[in-house]
Amino acid sequence: MQLFIFVFCAILQIGYSFVVTNATRVCIIGAGIGGLSTARYLKAEKINFTLIESTKYVGGTWRYDERVGKDENGIPIHTSMYKNLRTNLPKATMELHGFPMPEDTPTFPSWEVYYNYLKSYAEHFDLYKCIKFEHQAISVKKFENEWKVKYKHTPTGKEVEEKFDYVVVATGHHSKPYVPNFPGESLFKGNVIHSHDYRVPDPYKCKKVLIIGSGPSGMDISLEVELVAKRVIHSHHSKEDFNTPFPKHHIMKPDIKEFNETGVIFTDGTYEEIDDVIICTGYKYDYPFLDKNCGLNITRYSVTPVYRHLVNINQPTMMVMGLFFHACLPKALDAQARYATALIKGDFTLPSQDVMMREWQKKYDEIRSAGRPITHIHELGDEEDEYYAALSEESGIEKVPTVMFKIRLLDMEAMTDNLYTFRNFAYTVKDNDTFVRSVEVEEAPRIFPCAGDS
Repeated sequence: MQLFIFVFCAILQIGYSFVVTNATRVCIIGAGIGGLSTARYLKAEKINFTLIESTKYVGGTWRYDERVGKDENGIPIHTSMYKNLRTNLPKATMELHGFPMPEDTPTFPSWEVYYNYLKSYAEHFDLYKCIKFEHQAISVKKFENEWKVKYKHTPTGKEVEEKFDYVVVATGHHSKPYVPNFPGESLFKGNVIHSHDYRVPDPYKCKKVLIIGSGPSGMDISLEVELVAKRVIHSHHSKEDFNTPFPKHHIMKPDIKEFNETGVIFTDGTYEEIDDVIICTGYKYDYPFLDKNCGLNITRYSVTPVYRHLVNINQPTMMVMGLFFHACLPKALDAQARYATALIKGDFTLPSQDVMMREWQKKYDEIRSAGRPITHIHELGDEEDEYYAALSEESGIEKVPTVMFKIRLLDMEAMTDNLYTFRNFAYTVKDNDTFVRSVEVEEAPRIFPCAGDS
């Protein structure tokens, strides 16, 4: 007993060290980019894993599904993809480690091109046979030194419970809509949807459409809807200085004060008649299958406390992928997958729980003292390249080249400058630090048949 206490205390003081054996078992939840990447690296290291995916498909949110609501098995549609989406990051930043896209891929590919890329990735690394499709996670609990994971086969309802040494949660956080409550909304007679259920612009032809929110989906959808709508009223409180020359029928408004039966009163006192509303207010962090004993505090804004935007500090044999934003997501997810694999393999030792918690607390305190919202605990932003360096230094994995971070910054600058033209550029990587940007295509004139050529 004394020996046990000594060893336990030593782990707390020195750090978490795990030794992989032939019997090591890993559960991966979700077959999107994070789950596929993790499966690829674990498979290469001959580490036992089970990958469960609630749908029939790989690719997560990158697969377009014209349906909304629930699928044939009664499971909520996971994907938020709309039919005409193109990436807002150049293809160089969207490629997964060691698996380049075909040379003829456009700089800003469509969802279909990128989804086919992910399918070819799964085929190339022979991952399909490793995936339990149509299996939904129900419960993840820590029991002594193991994880008990319960999941069900959705077509039959049959439940299975297995024990694992590690759990990698790779379900993402872009599928559970966050919908604010607006005063008087119940009075409004028009149609209201969240961007999660937006697919095509056709239903908004020659209508007066209110778009709420100025995140990536809000801006992208507003530009698509303005092509067919009579009028687009765009309500948001972004402090971003958009220089985009919007047409006359695309009108910016502040936050909503209240709805009535036929329209909206804004906080500046102005009123607009509205036919339809698309709410583009983002998504919640939502992991309903995680038991409270997992040691995570999950709100719609954040998942805490985590180390390296990944490791559950209270239960470090659990990793939650893709919590971050303002990053080259595929690059970051791939780096997390390589880091997680190195950790599971035993290539490096995590700091002690106290050290990890102090580092997390320092970041939390900086955010709160600056008056920033708690959701910024997951922002990479200007610290993205430092994040890749930290992952590499600690785990020994190959660092994501600095050039990717540089490309993202210039792409974001071009987007802020003009939302209509930022996809005209091509980005050619020269080496790990440098790239060349050139004009790839000129933007075609935009015609607005319902609003007149504004």
